[in-house]
Amino acid sequence: MADRILVVDDEESMRDVLGRILAAEGYSVARAGNGREALASLGGEPFDFILCDIRMPGMGGLELLKEIGSRKIPGTVIMMSAFGTVETAVEAMKLGAYDYISKPFMSDEILLTLRKAQERETLRKENEYLRGAVKKAFRPEDLLYAGTPMAEVVRTVEQVKDYDSTVLVTGESGTGKELVARMLHYGSRRKEHPFVAVNCGAIPETLLESELFGHRKGAFTEAGSDRAGLIEEAGGGTLLLDEIGEIPLALQAKLLRFLQEGELRRLGDTEVRRVKVRVVAATARDLEGEVRAGGFREELFYRLNVIRIHVPPLRERREDIPLLARHFLHGFCRKFGKPEMRFLSSAMEILMTHDWKGNVRELENLVQRCVLLCGGTEISGEELLSAWKRGSAGEGKETPRMILRVPVSLERPDLKAAVREMERQMIRMALERTGGSRPKAAELLGISHPALLYKAKEYGL
Repeated sequence: MADRILVVDDEESMRDVLGRILAAEGYSVARAGNGREALASLGGEPFDFILCDIRMPGMGGLELLKEIGSRKIPGTVIMMSAFGTVETAVEAMKLGAYDYISKPFMSDEILLTLRKAQERETLRKENEYLRGAVKKAFRPEDLLYAGTPMAEVVRTVEQVKDYDSTVLVTGESGTGKELVARMLHYGSRRKEHPFVAVNCGAIPETLLESELFGHRKGAFTEAGSDRAGLIEEAGGGTLLLDEIGEIPLALQAKLLRFLQEGELRRLGDTEVRRVKVRVVAATARDLEGEVRAGGFREELFYRLNVIRIHVPPLRERREDIPLLARHFLHGFCRKFGKPEMRFLSSAMEILMTHDWKGNVRELENLVQRCVLLCGGTEISGEELLSAWKRGSAGEGKETPRMILRVPVSLERPDLKAAVREMERQMIRMALERTGGSRPKAAELLGISHPALLYKAKEYGL
């Protein structure tokens, strides 16, 4: 449908010229000779854009602009005048006009201004839609839970969401720590500002400082231009530091200073910048234990641990399992165009008794597998176990593999450093798989227990 434009001008020749130019570009055009005629037209039907002269008998353009604002009439207003001054243009903008064009003008000037206004309006509508979708997605009342443990989490979020205090979210991998951080942000007064999530364990140590704090051009070889860090990008909003325990000690000191002073300096820069941001940290690690072992700064821990929110593992909130399983089942059936399915009691019993070491993420993955692999609309216990086995090692399936990513400098490839990083990642993986059991991790890796202890200490694990 063509955009509708109302041309408001007391000169009939100007109305006709603009009408022909705009109609030739595909716009639907209506005309009014002064402000009062325009108000009558605006009261009867909506217009996307209003091209309005300033000097007109009866009701002039600025008076019309005031009425449009006070009555909350929709539409983007562009003012025109042959007697314009800077003061007039500023006043029109203050009253809500999008732009101001001086007469006489070329037809291309009008058309370019309208295209820019259209682009702005499209972006505004997209932003409104996205903000609405985000608010709906992250309302605390929409978090799925049936029991007391998660109700306590939501209650705490509601209590602290609008304060500037740092929050430490703890819990095992897959429990939903990032969802809690998003609830803190999108349920608060910061919701119109950015939410920036950083996985501190996924960024190589050599790049993490630049990613967080930014850098000046030439600060290091790859720094071809000035760049703001993620802390600055989150200004006014919320910064989630996921896997906070992975930050190296040297960088912990710089992060501590930022939290204390609210100031930072980009890498290679001398300028101090103030940034106001709410920091939420998340970890699956025992930070108190890391502090005792010397792997995490005590002052930083206490600075982060102002408000603690612990997300319990799924095995400690089994009453949530049926609700979550049915929710995932319904969602995946819709996503893959499958008929509605349901779990039989035999399948639900298996779900309720499993330990769920991968927590909600593991449950979600299993339900997705069931939707794709199980036939019919009812999932029995036998079908559930079959789908489970087909997603794990065995039955001729290849053992799942983990891809190790080791950053290597193209200018000075350091073999020893690469091997150390690979060892560190493999030891960490083995400790996670064995629930922190060092003898079992050593056996899994095929090395002696003393060798594992030595390397774990060496790599700060």
